[in-house]
Amino acid sequence: MPPESFPSFLADTRRHAQHWLFEAALPLWWERGADHEGGGFHEKIGQDGQPIGKPVRVRVQARQTYVYARAGALGWAGPWQAAMRHGLSFMLSRYRRPDGLFRSTLDTTDQTIDLYDQAFVLFALAHAYEAEGRPQELLDIAQALLRQIEATLAHDEGGYYDGLPHQPVLKSNPLMHLLEALLAWVAKGVEGNFRSAALALCELATTRLIHPASGAVGELFTAGWAPLGAPKERLYEPGHQFEWAYLLLQAESLLGINARSQAIALENFGRSFGIDAARQVALFAVNEAGQPTDRRARLWAQTERLRTSLLFATQGLGDAAQSRAAVENSFSGLTRFLATDVTGLWHEWQREDGGFDLAPSPASSLYHLMTGLEGLLALEASPAPAATRPGSVERTLTA
Repeated sequence: MPPESFPSFLADTRRHAQHWLFEAALPLWWERGADHEGGGFHEKIGQDGQPIGKPVRVRVQARQTYVYARAGALGWAGPWQAAMRHGLSFMLSRYRRPDGLFRSTLDTTDQTIDLYDQAFVLFALAHAYEAEGRPQELLDIAQALLRQIEATLAHDEGGYYDGLPHQPVLKSNPLMHLLEALLAWVAKGVEGNFRSAALALCELATTRLIHPASGAVGELFTAGWAPLGAPKERLYEPGHQFEWAYLLLQAESLLGINARSQAIALENFGRSFGIDAARQVALFAVNEAGQPTDRRARLWAQTERLRTSLLFATQGLGDAAQSRAAVENSFSGLTRFLATDVTGLWHEWQREDGGFDLAPSPASSLYHLMTGLEGLLALEASPAPAATRPGSVERTLTA
């Protein structure tokens, strides 16, 4: 795509994304995706548009709370506040433990704790805090949660265990989402322990998690934060390379760190080894050498590719022509996942042959679609080049 055509392409893409999200997805997932009698949000909606499964997981409640809080911030005229409060009240009343941590499910006898779930609760609280006018109660709950995460899950060599009870294999993915949550609080002007914990995670990522040769982040680590297993057996998810790249650039803006070279290397690994050229989708998994180990494609990886490509293209990072092409191709690939009989649903998995199975749409993926599309929605109708927009990096990263 020639550079002069890119602004009009972005404007058209923005309109398409906003129409799908505002006119179809957000109304559908509130009207049919919420349990208006029992509280909370259903786990799935079938391809016939009917809800499946009663509310179970806290991560679904947290993610839907975030989605509707952001919908209001982005200008959706629908009942975003009612939807946000519906998820928030259910999450706080049904999942919070006396010690300030949150259960993963409604089973009160299950004492296991998952850092991944704590991260999404913290993330939802940040956005609800802003949407509700910054009430002290939500800040107190978030601060108590972070204190308990530090007290129960902090690892001696930095980072955190992925849950209780502690396991010998460490995981990068929960740390990534915890960083996302911490940055959300810093973006709201709440620093203190949120900022210091975010800085520590960025330090761990840039010095221990990112492989020095490949520039990529693997999924599993030993107790000393060394990559687990032989190189050919190590799992690398292309979608997570894009996600880490985006978050490190956000951290650069919010925390004042220098992580640009690492972010560029992460995006380069994902783009160079993690894209199926024929289908133009991000693959599910490759090994350390970049060889595909799972050629299926999952929805969330497409949204991460889109938002990171958009950031690179609008901020002049990396090769400009490659970044513009990545935005175009990633949005084209994503729209195929959204081609459903009931508009506002999606396909979660694409097979290697490019087809989709008619499986229900999981509620948890609306969070990914919001994070992937909100960068487009935050753009002006005809964005000027980044170099001519004062403060453009901060606006894009913290929108």
